[in-house]
Amino acid sequence: MRVLFISDVYFPRVNGVSTSIRTFREDLAHCGVDTLLVAPQYATTGSDEPGITRVPSARVPGDPEDRRMRWGELNRCLEDDRFKDVDLLHIHTPFIAHYAGVRFARRMNVPCMATYHTFFEEYLHHYVPVLPRRIGKSLARAFTRSQCADVQALIAPSEPMRDILLEYGVATPIHILPTGLPADRFRQGDGARFRTQAGLPLDRPLLTYVGRVAHEKNIEFLVRVFAEVRRAVPGAMLVIAGEGPARESLKHCVQRLGLERDVHFVGYLDRNSALLDCYAAANVFVFASRTETQGLVLLEAMAQGAPVVSTAELGTRSILKPGCGALIAPEDERQFAAAVTRVLQDAGLWKELSDSGLAYARSWSSATMARRLSDLYGTVRADWASVRAGGARCAP
Repeated sequence: MRVLFISDVYFPRVNGVSTSIRTFREDLAHCGVDTLLVAPQYATTGSDEPGITRVPSARVPGDPEDRRMRWGELNRCLEDDRFKDVDLLHIHTPFIAHYAGVRFARRMNVPCMATYHTFFEEYLHHYVPVLPRRIGKSLARAFTRSQCADVQALIAPSEPMRDILLEYGVATPIHILPTGLPADRFRQGDGARFRTQAGLPLDRPLLTYVGRVAHEKNIEFLVRVFAEVRRAVPGAMLVIAGEGPARESLKHCVQRLGLERDVHFVGYLDRNSALLDCYAAANVFVFASRTETQGLVLLEAMAQGAPVVSTAELGTRSILKPGCGALIAPEDERQFAAAVTRVLQDAGLWKELSDSGLAYARSWSSATMARRLSDLYGTVRADWASVRAGGARCAP
């Protein structure tokens, strides 16, 4: 089977969508599924893995990280002969890629499906703040219903995300399929090496956040939590790994709280080396995003033995189960800080969470998820053929 992925983001742009695409492509190859990917061209794209076509793109106003594929260039690209024998189209983002992908699938008469990676309702509130929230929610829901109606099947990375789509009134069949962890995420990182390279003391307790440095990730809350933690653990430090539009406002927040010497922004880290070291260096991994459709970074932290303290919102609720190696805390600064402090001060609890988290992360095999996706592709193709032949559409 030959499947075309299309996405408005991919590496070197680091985020959950990029990680999901790469993980599934690598494992699908072992399931007999040949995948191609169409994605934006970046200024520093570098060398790509096989099967990727880059489309000339323009800057996105107010967003230095992302690129907007040029509509004409994208459609001309999709007319190339290399895509003429595609069996199915898989869309990964709800922007230009969606509309060009749907257009391509209709022209080529192949089934089209999409993964709903992005909780668009919450993103719209953060990036168009002048829009009243009630109106923004209504627009986002109408936009989502319209896009979901364009495709024959949907993937939700978690049960809570599926439930939200059903609440919106989406009628397209929805299948729950998270991104798994590839085997290389379990290769043990070197925490001491990360601390040395980052200029951090080896003996001080370290709280770590990894992810996009964006407003919807609720990182300012974590900074305020860190200020509370330091009342009980004065030597604690906080590392924020990643880049994004909230970095400057977070730095101002850190300055207002007088934490400049103990909060360290380390930027993007290489996924195959420095990122694993960063997770391994953490005494506690902290997370409080309200918009995750899955929360893969929690599993990556667990795979390196880092105990997790996190809120359980949207997709992270499907990961944060009993025995998973995490403490769930409410979005309350004092209660969240108390949970972090417990882990830092109780060696027995730290060991219990570290061990159980590693065992739990191993149950999220990316190879298993890829086999499920391969089977789903077969089902969607069969349903599509049935509809074309005049048969009844299979129930979700």
